[in-house]
Amino acid sequence: MKTEESARFKELQKQLPKVWQKYQDDPGYEHTSVIVPSMSVNQEELSKVTGAAFYEERLMFALIRLRNPNARLIYLTSQPVHPDVVDYYLQLLDSVSASHARKRLLMISVFDSSAKPLSEKILDRPHLLMRLRKYIGDTGNAYLTCYNSTVLERRLALSLNIPMNGLDPDLLSYGTKSGNRKVFAEAGINFPTGYEDLHSEDEVVNALARLREERPDIKRAVIKLNEGFGGEGNAVFRYPDRALGAEGIRKSLMELSWLSGNETYAHFMQQFDQMGGIVEELIESEETRSPSVQMRILPNGETKLVSSHEQVLGGSTGQAYLGCRFPARDDYRSTLLANAAKVGAVLSKHGIIGRFAIDFLTTRDEQGWHAHAIEINLRMGGTTPPFHALEFLTGGELDVESGHFRAPDGRAKFYAATDNLKSPAYKGLLPEDLFEIIWNHGIGFKHSTGTGVLFYMIGALSQYGKLGMTCIGNSPEQAQQLFDDTVVILDKMTASGGHGKAEPMSDRYLSME
Repeated sequence: MKTEESARFKELQKQLPKVWQKYQDDPGYEHTSVIVPSMSVNQEELSKVTGAAFYEERLMFALIRLRNPNARLIYLTSQPVHPDVVDYYLQLLDSVSASHARKRLLMISVFDSSAKPLSEKILDRPHLLMRLRKYIGDTGNAYLTCYNSTVLERRLALSLNIPMNGLDPDLLSYGTKSGNRKVFAEAGINFPTGYEDLHSEDEVVNALARLREERPDIKRAVIKLNEGFGGEGNAVFRYPDRALGAEGIRKSLMELSWLSGNETYAHFMQQFDQMGGIVEELIESEETRSPSVQMRILPNGETKLVSSHEQVLGGSTGQAYLGCRFPARDDYRSTLLANAAKVGAVLSKHGIIGRFAIDFLTTRDEQGWHAHAIEINLRMGGTTPPFHALEFLTGGELDVESGHFRAPDGRAKFYAATDNLKSPAYKGLLPEDLFEIIWNHGIGFKHSTGTGVLFYMIGALSQYGKLGMTCIGNSPEQAQQLFDDTVVILDKMTASGGHGKAEPMSDRYLSME
């Protein structure tokens, strides 16, 4: 069954390069784009992320495709997106009227808030699938875009008879933590010392013992589930001061630390037994940074640089993604881009297409900065929405040589962004309330200056007091100032009026260093 499904999908995917080439030849090419922002990852790990259901709204920047007056777009979600949120994005399109774009946009909700991936919910609704096929019409001029690619998205593509702009699920092993290490080795770039393809507590213990033999001065190591998400699924192990054998290390395992406060050792090891994982050194230095590089592999196999970022990480283990700044620092950006190109070449050789990101850890000593590849995310991620926002709002493009983004007038653009801005005081705010604050305080994006703030994940605001935002400036300092000012405004406007007192939360801020 799986072999037949895989073969059918590979045949269907042959349509994708044709659709893509038509668009390259004619930017006004008439086509239909189906957006399914399904978070098809381990649902138990995803449940640890606050407001995860509203992450489906992070791909709303795909509405940029409606700039093409001949493009149609179908966007599916588990729960309805507030009409004002849709209008918020459409009115920011600067090359086509909101009303014209609205006519070519179809928002569809499955009205299902259960803890299942959106793709699975769609597949469970045959009548919806039938209607979708009618809406799509000519399948020869349509394609599917998803947050990530699994067997669920493959089945959805086959059900709709349209190719998917993403990797074949048969290649997902390259995106696991074990697969990442193998790709780094094949690319010939620097990455942490460690061991992959582990599947039991005994193998973890042995790996930790071997790691200490190789690195006698090591203080901490990371144990990662192969399919962890957003830093969840990573456990930090602290070596005792005295040297211990295997049994001593096994006892010390009971003191693992996790991002999630409700994780237990027994549950973590059960997950590890099921999906496997890795053990690797936790590289420590007096000065470290956590940059990333985003890339695409086009349907013709060509690799393309998308962006680079400084990631802001936090949480109890310091490995939870909180936000980012664009671009990565001048000190080592060229090194990151060169390493990313090597990884892209390896992935392309193995037949992977679509978007992916490479996370690095950079450390500095007397000789300068050193880059260590940490992991590959074969999907969209936290740094995808803010860069889409920049493209969406400015119509510019990346200068591959410098790694800077240039607006049509040639001016470089910078931003500070987060999908984790939250406060208990924000709970109860409706989209209408947020938009009033935006307009009354003039913090919205202005095409006249090419600067301002764009919000996303707005649906999570009322229930969870959480949302995302991208603050775009003409300098790093201006972008940071917009970020800081926006937080101050939101806190001030929610300190009264029935929302309680705003309380500072360290993970809401992106400091400059």
